[in-house]
Amino acid sequence: MIELHGVAFITGGLGVHQVRAQCNTQSHLLITVILFQWQWLTSQPGIGKTTAYTLTKHGVRRLAIADINFSAAQEIAKDIESQFEGTQAIPLSLDVTNPNSIHEAITETVTRFGRIDYAINSAGVSGPSGVSHAFDIDAWHKTLDVNLHGVWMCSREEIQVMLKQEKMGDSPRSNRGVIVNLASVYGLVGSSRNLPVVAYPTSKHAVVGFTKSDAVMYAPQGIRINALCPGYVTTPMTDPIPLAITQKEEAKIPLGRMAFVEEIADAIAFLVSPMSSYMYESAMVVDGGFLA
Repeated sequence: MIELHGVAFITGGLGVHQVRAQCNTQSHLLITVILFQWQWLTSQPGIGKTTAYTLTKHGVRRLAIADINFSAAQEIAKDIESQFEGTQAIPLSLDVTNPNSIHEAITETVTRFGRIDYAINSAGVSGPSGVSHAFDIDAWHKTLDVNLHGVWMCSREEIQVMLKQEKMGDSPRSNRGVIVNLASVYGLVGSSRNLPVVAYPTSKHAVVGFTKSDAVMYAPQGIRINALCPGYVTTPMTDPIPLAITQKEEAKIPLGRMAFVEEIADAIAFLVSPMSSYMYESAMVVDGGFLA
């Protein structure tokens, strides 16, 4: 049983930012000590929402849940407080493409809880499909604004907070804070010919790149930074993929199925826990064998 006692800051994860036909829909979530951006509040939970519940099950009792869909953040925070006695979950309004919004959300979290111990940055949109010669430039910029620039700006603000706080404990395995940046298996390889996309893998490769650079720079200060690279996950983001394409992609997975969202949340809990205390600048793959 993993035991977590810090503050979590999660941005995104209440729902999907769909950027297919149009690139104007955004949704971001935040949870104290866990910075998470991504998916939306639907009957099928996203990674952010599920991670909030998973971390709470493992002992987190102070968390901030931030999303552009503030009413959804309120609903999740209220439900978590009702299910887990003694838990303080604050909903925050957050747009990860706006640096002022990020600063305000993190400042509010620190004002309320004093620190951020676990930051999960999962802002993400799938973006439209297409190959480079025909790809819309506006869609390119909007995909990278969320997936890359939003994640980096959140991480930047979190690092600034963590540099000012003391370590949690005197053990050599303790740290000032942990950051998990959500990338993808498509941050390690190119897109599939079954599902041609160019902006999405570009953004995820960049997330892996800055994660590794920051991890090296801030390890001496006791800040632990890693990326998580999930394969296909059963979330609202994969819902729009046509069934025929989904079946072709699933056929490439040795396990024979997509990941359950709880399996990704469990991996995040491991990455923020002391059980992974010697992991720095990793791009941890959770893909059912997809890349093998």
